[in-house]
Amino acid sequence: MYVTRDRALTAPAHDTAAAVAELRDRAEITDTLYRFGLGQDLKDKELFASAFATDAELDFRPAASKWGAKPPLMSGRDTIVTTILDMFTGRVDTTHQITNTRITIDGDNARLTALVEAQHLPIADAATHALLKNPYDVDLVRDGDRWVIRRLRIDNAWYTGDPTAIFG
Repeated sequence: MYVTRDRALTAPAHDTAAAVAELRDRAEITDTLYRFGLGQDLKDKELFASAFATDAELDFRPAASKWGAKPPLMSGRDTIVTTILDMFTGRVDTTHQITNTRITIDGDNARLTALVEAQHLPIADAATHALLKNPYDVDLVRDGDRWVIRRLRIDNAWYTGDPTAIFG
């Protein structure tokens, strides 16, 4: 059985495989964003890198502009992973919570929107913090059995604390 907006339906046998494939894709797409967040939180380079396509792009400029920062657009998986993990490892503890995911799939491409709450605590000064609520807009591409981020744009709905103490 699968659920539409209005009612539960029993899927004909020939639709079952398609429904299972779509559910698997949706789970894998969501897992991509979990790998992104948890990879940062654990400072796990391999896990973090597994979330990105080789030619990925991460745009944190919309969020950072809310507090006057002007970070560069990050391009390429290696640049993104190195930049983010070097900025936080040994200096800032993070936790990411991901909610309100919405997914659209079109063949081997997908779009994901989500709300991500990201807490940042400097290791040397836990009294200073930044708590950010960020809308994410993500374009993904299928990479074998996995999905990976091709483009990630992060905006900011609100924040508390001092993001400049975290990000410089």
